Amino acid sequence: MKKLLTIAAVLGVWSPLAYGNDFPTQARVEYVLQCMARQGGQSYNTMYSCVCSIDKIAEQISYKEFSSAEMLTYLWSTPGERGGVFRDAATESRNRIKTLANIRKEAEASCFVKSIEDQSG
Repeated sequence: MKKLLTIAAVLGVWSPLAYGNDFPTQARVEYVLQCMARQGGQSYNTMYSCVCSIDKIAEQISYKEFSSAEMLTYLWSTPGERGGVFRDAATESRNRIKTLANIRKEAEASCFVKSIEDQSG
């Protein structure tokens, strides 16, 4: 019984670390695929840096905050009157977009991996 309690205690200590701020797998995959497309396509180098980037983002904000800010970013860029509603939105929306942009820039900068072409020259 004592051994069982010890195992439960260890799992209780480690489980928040393992699952805290965990993004759903689908959200991670979507982010990585979009990130790879922005970097020129699918390769090990782009995958590695993009996976690193989403991990860094997940360390700093919750999935709820991330998805909210990402959706506001998409809505912000909607052209015409429809997008104007979101561009004229409250300061809180702008702050969420700005916060995500800053976190994303920091994550991408810390996860930069040189491509094979850059290393050969």
